[in-house]
Amino acid sequence: MKRLVPYYAKVVENWGIEHEIMLSRMEMDPARMDLLYGFFNTYLYLNAKEEEQMAEEIAKLPKEEAKKLFKNPNVYYEKGKKEGIEEGIEKGIEQGLVQGIEKGLEQGIEHGIKKVITNMLQKGFSDEIIADVSGVDREEIKKLKRRVCD
Repeated sequence: MKRLVPYYAKVVENWGIEHEIMLSRMEMDPARMDLLYGFFNTYLYLNAKEEEQMAEEIAKLPKEEAKKLFKNPNVYYEKGKKEGIEEGIEKGIEQGLVQGIEKGLEQGIEHGIKKVITNMLQKGFSDEIIADVSGVDREEIKKLKRRVCD
C-alpha cells in the first residue's frame, strides 16, 4: 500500500503552492472549510522535509497571500496551538513553582518568628521587648502568650 502523501506535500509536489492559494481564496463558510482541511490534516501528513519545502514555498509568497494561508485551519494552526498550550503549561508550572517557593519562604519565616516569640515568652521576656525585637504587634504576642500559657 502506498504511503499516504501529506496534503501540503502533495500540493507542493503536484500542483505547487497555487493549489493551496486557491483553497485559501475559496469563499466557503467556516464549517465547510474546517471539514475540508480536517480531512486533509487527518489523513495526509507532512514529514519534516515536506514541512520545510512548504515553508519555503510560503516564504516566497507576498506577505498578504502568506497571511491568508495561515488563517485557514491547517496543520500549522494545530501545531501552533499545541505548542502554545505546551508553552502555557510550562510557564504555568514555572510560575506556580516560583509562587510556591515564595509562599513557603514566607510561611517559614512567619513560623520561625512565632517560634522565637514563643521561646522569649517561655523565658519571661516582656511583651514590650518581644514586640520591639520581633516587629510583631502586641495583640499577636498576647494571642501567642495565651497559647503558651494554656
